[in-house]
Amino acid sequence: MNFDAVTQFFRKTDRGKSSKRRGLAVVTGDWMQQPSEKSYKILMLLPVSSKSHKNIFMPLAEALADRGHKVVMLVNHPKSSKHPNVLEINHDLPHFKEENQNMFISRTSKGQADFFTKSLPAIARDIYKVPEVKKLYDRRKDFDLIILNHMFNEAIYPFVHEMPFITIATIGLDARQSAMLGNPLNPAYKVVGTVLTSNRPSAWQRFQNALAGVMRGFAWRHWTIVPLIQKEITAQFPDLPPLLELERNLSLTLVNTHFAIDTTVPLLPSQVEIGASHCRPANPLPQDIEEWISGAGPEGVIYFSLGSFTRGSSMPVQYRDAFLEAFRRLPHRVIWKFDEELEGVPDNVLIRKWLPQQDILGHEKVKVFISHSGLLSVQETVYHAMPILAIPIYGDQPKNAMFIKMSGFGDMLTWEDITVDKLINEITKITSNPKYRENIKKASLTLRDQITTPMERAVFWTEYVIRHQGAPQLRCPAANLSWVEFLMLDVVGILVVVLWVVLYVMRRVVAATVRKIFSNGDHMKKKSE
Repeated sequence: MNFDAVTQFFRKTDRGKSSKRRGLAVVTGDWMQQPSEKSYKILMLLPVSSKSHKNIFMPLAEALADRGHKVVMLVNHPKSSKHPNVLEINHDLPHFKEENQNMFISRTSKGQADFFTKSLPAIARDIYKVPEVKKLYDRRKDFDLIILNHMFNEAIYPFVHEMPFITIATIGLDARQSAMLGNPLNPAYKVVGTVLTSNRPSAWQRFQNALAGVMRGFAWRHWTIVPLIQKEITAQFPDLPPLLELERNLSLTLVNTHFAIDTTVPLLPSQVEIGASHCRPANPLPQDIEEWISGAGPEGVIYFSLGSFTRGSSMPVQYRDAFLEAFRRLPHRVIWKFDEELEGVPDNVLIRKWLPQQDILGHEKVKVFISHSGLLSVQETVYHAMPILAIPIYGDQPKNAMFIKMSGFGDMLTWEDITVDKLINEITKITSNPKYRENIKKASLTLRDQITTPMERAVFWTEYVIRHQGAPQLRCPAANLSWVEFLMLDVVGILVVVLWVVLYVMRRVVAATVRKIFSNGDHMKKKSE
C-alpha cells in the first residue's frame, strides 16, 4: 500500500450516514444518528487476531465511521469493510494465520505455550519491517486515539508511546488487565480456568483458582511471552520505555462481556461492558438452508460449528467418525460447518464451508448448537436463546464451557470423553429437556434488556476519551500502587511491629510487677518471722 493513499483518505470529506445493518449493534440513540461535531482520526491496531476478534472491531469501526470519523485499521485478514471512512491495512505476515494452525495439536497448555512463544516474538521481530506498518508507526501522532486489540498484541505497544489509547478486551474481562487497571478480580468466585465447578467452591478449589491466576499472569508478563517480545522490541526501539510501562497508560478498556453471560463482578469506570455488540436479530436464510431446516420433522435441527479459527479438517479422524456415526443414528437433521468435503456423510447431514450462524441460531426449528464455546459463539447462543453442547478446544473455551454448564444453558464434553454413545446421550438430553432452553431464555432476556446498546456505549466512551485528552479522571489510584501498597502489607507490617512492641512492653511490666509482688511477699514473711 502506498502511504499517499492514507493521506488522501484523511483528506476525503465524507460525514457518513448511520448504518441500518447491525441488529443489536445498530446505534439507536438520536445522538448516534447524527455526525459528530468534529471528525477524529482513529487508529485501530489488531495485527494479531482471529476472525472473531476482527468481528468485534469491525462494527465499532463502522459505527465510528458513520459518525464521520476516519478509521484506519492494521489487520492480519483481507479487507472486509466497504465503508468509505474505513481504511484497512493488512500486514500479511504468516505467523498467526488460521490456515497455518492446528488447534487440536495446541490444545494442551504446553502446546499453547509453544505456539505463543514462537509466533508472538516472531511478529514483534518482523512487523516493523513491513514498510506500511513502519510508515504508520512514524505517523501515529497524526491520530487522535489508538484502539488496541488487548490480547496477544504487546508487540504493537510502541505505537501508544505518548499517545492516548484504549483497548478492546475481545476475550472478555481479563484478570491480568483488570489488576493492571487497579481492579484485581477476586479468585474466590471469578473463574480463571475450570477449577471452580459451582457457585460455592471449596477452599481447595479457591486456592487452586487463586494460584492459577497468579501463575498465569506472572508467567505471561514476566517469565515467558512478554520478555521474549520485549527483547525483539528493544532491539529495534532501544529508547522506548518497557512495554509493560507503556501499557499502564491505558485510559479505558471496552470489555467484550455482560453480566448475563459471565460472572458478575465489580467494575471500574474505565471498564465498560460491550458484550454481544456484534449480535443481531436473525435475517432470512439462503433458500437451500431454509428448505433444509424447514423440511426437518418435529425433531428439528442440530447446528455444529467449531468457529472461525479452528479448521474442521484438523479434527482427529476418530472424533470426526464419532460425530458422523452419532448424527447417522439421531432423528434430527444436522447442519455442520466444515471446511472440506467428507466421505460417508449421512443423508440427514448438510455440510457447508461457511454458514450464517446467527441466522441459523435464530431459527425456531434449530434445537441445539454444538460449539467449541468461543466467546462470540456463546454470546450469540445466549442472544438467540439456543441451548448449547460445549466441546472446548483451547484458550478461554474451557472456562466458557464450564460457565455454560454451571448456568444450566446446556452441558459440556471434553474431547477425550467423546464416544458415539456419549454424543447421542448428550444431544438427546439437551433437546428433550426444556430446562436448558428456559434457563438460556432468561439469560437472553437479561442480555437484551439494556438502557443503551453495547455499541452506543462503545462509541460514546471512545469519543469521551478523545474529548478529554485521554480522560485521566477515569484512572483508579490503585493502578499506581505496588502489590505491597495495594494489599497494605506495609501497614500490616507496621501493625505487627507495634503489636509486638506493646506485647513486649506489657510482658516486661507484668514480669516486673510479679517480681515486685513476690519480693514484697518474701520481705513481709521474713519480717514477721
